Amino acid sequence: MRIVKNGDVHVSALIGMPKKEVERFIEEHRDWITEARKKTYESQKRRANFYNKLPLKTREQADDAQRRLKALIEPMVERHSKEMGVKPSVVYYKAMISRWGVCKVNDKSICFSAYLLLLPEWCVEHVVVHELCHLLEPSHNARFHALMDKYFPRWKEARKATRQICKMEEDEDD
Repeated sequence: MRIVKNGDVHVSALIGMPKKEVERFIEEHRDWITEARKKTYESQKRRANFYNKLPLKTREQADDAQRRLKALIEPMVERHSKEMGVKPSVVYYKAMISRWGVCKVNDKSICFSAYLLLLPEWCVEHVVVHELCHLLEPSHNARFHALMDKYFPRWKEARKATRQICKMEEDEDD
């Protein structure tokens, strides 16, 4: 049994299990469901509050974010691309909340989230190097991690810091 983002309860059961047994299981776990729904709602609220710190509702706000992103990220891409011997075909920006960046290996394009503006510069640099590494190694395998170790030795620390920043932002709203 799990609670999904919208608060719905999803229950997995073996094929052929009597409906009454499933209903009994759900009823026996009513308190857990209530508590889990509350936590899910609070988490979604904190997440929204974090991303709302970067307003992107108007054309002016989006243009300002784009300008700031380019000024921050393009020098990093240029510097690390030279060091790594890679060159993305295009770098673009979108208001992605599910990922900090995406590398499309087939056309060598890289997209960065506008919400990187909410992170410290060294955490942004970690994302830049991460996406550039995908031009050398598409998957997150041992070779990819070795490339990260080589080109951004503090990557694990940066990833942890990024997660902590998001968590601290969430905790501030409690």
